[in-house]
Amino acid sequence: MRKIECISVFDMLKVGVGPSSSHTLGPWRAAQRWIAELKNKERFDSVDKIHIDLYGSLSLTGKGHATDIATLLGLLGHDPVTMDIALIASEIERVKTSGKLLLNGEREIDFTFAEDIKFNRKFLEFHPNGMTFRACLENGKKTSSSFYSIGGGFVVKKERKNASKKMKNFQEFPFPIEKATELQAYCKAENKPISSIVLENERSLRTDAEIDANLKQIWQVMLESMYIGCHTEGTLPGGLNVKRRAFEMHQRLIGDTAYTSVEDWIPAIRQTEVKFRQILKWVSCFALSVNEVNASLGRVVTAPTNGSAGTVPAVLMYYLVIENHDATFEDIKRFMLVAGEIGSLFKKGATISAAMGGCQAEIGVSSAMAAGGLTELMGGTPEQVLMASEIAMEHHLGLTCDPIAGLVQVPCIERNAMGAIKAINAAEIAMESDASKAKVPLDKVIETMWETAKDMNKKYKETSEGGLAVKVSLSDC
Repeated sequence: MRKIECISVFDMLKVGVGPSSSHTLGPWRAAQRWIAELKNKERFDSVDKIHIDLYGSLSLTGKGHATDIATLLGLLGHDPVTMDIALIASEIERVKTSGKLLLNGEREIDFTFAEDIKFNRKFLEFHPNGMTFRACLENGKKTSSSFYSIGGGFVVKKERKNASKKMKNFQEFPFPIEKATELQAYCKAENKPISSIVLENERSLRTDAEIDANLKQIWQVMLESMYIGCHTEGTLPGGLNVKRRAFEMHQRLIGDTAYTSVEDWIPAIRQTEVKFRQILKWVSCFALSVNEVNASLGRVVTAPTNGSAGTVPAVLMYYLVIENHDATFEDIKRFMLVAGEIGSLFKKGATISAAMGGCQAEIGVSSAMAAGGLTELMGGTPEQVLMASEIAMEHHLGLTCDPIAGLVQVPCIERNAMGAIKAINAAEIAMESDASKAKVPLDKVIETMWETAKDMNKKYKETSEGGLAVKVSLSDC
């Protein structure tokens, strides 16, 4: 019996708050899990003092990724899916000025923001994104728990206590998939597209109504993040003075076309001129808009991470406003099912964490996900879907993660636009190819990406210790 965890589409595509899935959403979730642990062990009501240690990449780029802020929000009892993000600044300021923290909204304790969250340059052995929560109890005893944010908002403990349940779920899948070759074989044996195979697996975890409702929520957040980004001007926070570009780009593209809401927006875009240059600009605009929202602690969908959140929605939006004006929710559903499955193949066979694999693990994977989803919607065979995903990743191999000032802004935002364009191009190439003659199978490019990740110098893995992060300083900006 194979020991491989099941990964749902809703593991790969999930709602969160920016700017980083591994450095913001992950620590937020870790804080929530620690509180649950304290309650399960009946220690919560006796907590007197807490301290948080952030290690490795979480420390080196934690300030720019708002790791301390996200951790604190989780400790306060807020949820990244439902919290009113307009309240983030006031919540953090209240803790800073009062010196008090209302743990999980229930228990008030003393807390000094500048001292009780510590950034440690040391790397823990298990994963570059490590964090330890420590608590002193009223009886003088101490308790601690360590978590690791492994990319895409996934949080694990070293002992992986939930792994057996995940593995059990995997064995119950009608189509257990670890590699692309297995996915392709199922499609051939069942004579079904990839989306149908993935849907059957999802049905072993959720009802059809739950699947549709969750996918509609994900698409709504994607659409709203594009809309908000295209209608918000100004400068991004963090000190780099990065000007938002999606606003003016969108103004020029939409012209005088009238609309009054996000629901009217897609039909309005369909009325605009769409020659080749306009298509490039629209796709770029969609991608930039999402990641500008992400960079300002906005709500986005990890796909597979926050830093790469703009690629998948930009390509799906391209299909809706350029390729198929009659598209329905069923098209969106198929796209997401395929994209989620492609992402899961990379997570199982390599990584989606930039701290482990550089930006090839984020933008490269998101481009592969988008290319696969688009290819199925364009009528491609399962073989062509996998070929498109391979092409997209092949041309991101070796891409470093070197964010200037530790912010998910430069070069991160533009990389989403480039990843989206590559995804569309990869889909077109695959559609014009005989996939049976593909020289590089998807499984081989996943293996290659993982080998490349292991060989990559750690200064290019989300530490801001190499590349553009050291060549370009705040004074240059």
